[in-house]
Amino acid sequence: MNNELSSLWQSLSLLLRSHPWHGIPIGEDWPHQINTYIETVPSDTVKYEIDKKSGFLKIDRPQKYSSICPTLYGFIPQTYCGKRVAEFCRERTARPHIVGDDDPLDICVLTEKAISHGDVMIRAIPIGGFRMIDQGQADDKIISVMHGDGLYSLWKDVQDCPRAFIDRLKHYFLTYKDLPDSNERICEITHVYGREEAFEVIRRAREDYQEKFSKLEAMMRELDD
Repeated sequence: MNNELSSLWQSLSLLLRSHPWHGIPIGEDWPHQINTYIETVPSDTVKYEIDKKSGFLKIDRPQKYSSICPTLYGFIPQTYCGKRVAEFCRERTARPHIVGDDDPLDICVLTEKAISHGDVMIRAIPIGGFRMIDQGQADDKIISVMHGDGLYSLWKDVQDCPRAFIDRLKHYFLTYKDLPDSNERICEITHVYGREEAFEVIRRAREDYQEKFSKLEAMMRELDD
C-alpha cells in the first residue's frame, strides 16, 4: 500500500469512530483478560444491541415483563460464533445439529460499580460461562469480572459465585425471549462451565472470526504497516 493511502488512513482513524465489533482489538492478553463492548446495563428497560453494519447501538426490543439483566452485558470484539463454537457445543451436548449463531461472543461482566449506560468498553477477566442453546444455535454466555473491581475480582472461577447469583443470571437468559401467554421455552442452558472451558470457547470464537473475516483482518494489518 502506498504511503499516501496509509497516511490518509491514519489521519481518518483519529477522526472516525472504530466499529465496536471489528475495529477494537480483543486484547493482548486474551483469553485471560479481554476487551468487552457493553450494550446493556442492569438499569435498562429495553435491550440494546449493536447494529452489525453501522456499529451504532440500537434498540433491539423492550424487556418483557419486569425482567432486566442483572449484569453488564455485551460482546467480545473480534470474535464470531461459527463452526468451531458450534462443534464444541455439539461435543459437550451430544446434539449433532447445533450450529453457530453468526454473532460475536456474548459476555456478562460483574462489577460492584454502577455503570449508567452502555456503549462503553471495559476490560474483563473471564471466570466461566453458560452453554446456552437458542433454537438450535450455540449461544454461549461468557461470565467475567471487571478488571480491578474491588469486590468481584476476588472471584477467580464461576465456582466462587454464590449459587443464588448464578440461578438469577440463568433465570434471566432462560426467560428473556419467552413470548407472553406461552409455556414454550425458547432458550435452554445445558451446562455451567468454569474458567478453562470459557477460555476454550473464546479461542474457538476468535478462530471463527479470523476465518470469517480474514480479508478484513489482512486489510487492517496492511493499513497499520
